[in-house]
Amino acid sequence: MELTHFNEQGRAKMVDVSEKDITARTAVARTTITMNPDTFSRIKAGTVSKGDVLAVAQVAAVMAAKKTWDIIPMCHPLPLTGINVEYSDNGADELYIEATVKTTGKTGVEMEALTAVSAAALTVYDMCKALQKDMVIGPTHLVSKTGGKSGDYRISSNP
Repeated sequence: MELTHFNEQGRAKMVDVSEKDITARTAVARTTITMNPDTFSRIKAGTVSKGDVLAVAQVAAVMAAKKTWDIIPMCHPLPLTGINVEYSDNGADELYIEATVKTTGKTGVEMEALTAVSAAALTVYDMCKALQKDMVIGPTHLVSKTGGKSGDYRISSNP
């Protein structure tokens, strides 16, 4: 497999997508935050002193997806056409964050989806660190992607 992010001198480059077709593209990423049951119940009840943790994390995820190209050096700036963040949990001590990011363009939105869930998780940590400093974030992974030359992808098992 040819590594496309290196030039003839072996130095990093941004891939040229000029010749690629414009297609509808979607990526879904997911992460987990494990915490104490008390921290988890306070997030769900909305009683964390800094405010509505999940609402703030939702906004952080959207903002991060839109700015991925600013913080990941080889990412292209993309016109995102949709970003959705959803939460679920195990009812005890794990919060699951899933982001779906869409665009119509020449390159995919996997990095935007991964950045979205990462920013949401970091925001949850930031807003709850006074309650608990040993929360664990991860695993963070791509669940699926559609569109583009490489075709569709779906993770074979959930990490």
